[in-house]
Amino acid sequence: MTACLIHRNANAAMGALLSKSMDDNFKKQQEFMLMNARLQMERQILMQNQMRERQMAMQIAWSREFLKYFGSFFAVATVGLTAGAIKRKNPGMLAPIIPLSFIFAYQMDSAYGTLIYRMRGEAENIMETENDRLQLPQGTPTFESIEKARRAKSSLSAFLEK
Repeated sequence: MTACLIHRNANAAMGALLSKSMDDNFKKQQEFMLMNARLQMERQILMQNQMRERQMAMQIAWSREFLKYFGSFFAVATVGLTAGAIKRKNPGMLAPIIPLSFIFAYQMDSAYGTLIYRMRGEAENIMETENDRLQLPQGTPTFESIEKARRAKSSLSAFLEK
């Protein structure tokens, strides 16, 4: 009988040690998963930011390339309209230069000027003072709404495959 009690106590102690070891492993696993999730999120943020920077660089490059062509057109049009106005003694022929100069100035500002900084400042102002304008229809997507849409698509695609 004493041997049976000793055996039971040994099993209980062994079970407690095993349980403690499993709890420690579980906590370590949770910490690892949290660290891994944080690392993955940091990588996603960096990737999204790099993609945004590349898109902005492409947009600025496009503006600069467009400016080359439009600048050439503007120069030729200005010279031609000025020559025509002088030759025909009609100053009204210079009128198209005015709107073209506004477009040219905008393109210069977009390609090489401070337009992007002013736009960023205005965007920050809108985010601070007019946040209600930024709300998405039906609010921010939630896990539940995404899952609901995924399930609807999944069951629909499963139904269509039959």
